[in-house]
Amino acid sequence: MASKNIHVVPTYNGWAVQLEGGSGNEQRFTCQQHAIATGTEKAKRAKVELLIHGRDGQIHERNSFGQDTPDVQG
Repeated sequence: MASKNIHVVPTYNGWAVQLEGGSGNEQRFTCQQHAIATGTEKAKRAKVELLIHGRDGQIHERNSFGQDTPDVQG
């Protein structure tokens, strides 16, 4: 089973880091930068993608940590 991507999402009073699918197990932060730093570390460990949402809920940035297809050189 593939690992789930990690999202940094806005909450009513700050930001949250959560697994894709919203399992309810999330970490909350008052500062977006702290949420991004935590999400980045989790995504690196899990070798998944980090998706950073803006206050509007739209994805503003994506960072991949390990799931990219390697370049073939010949």
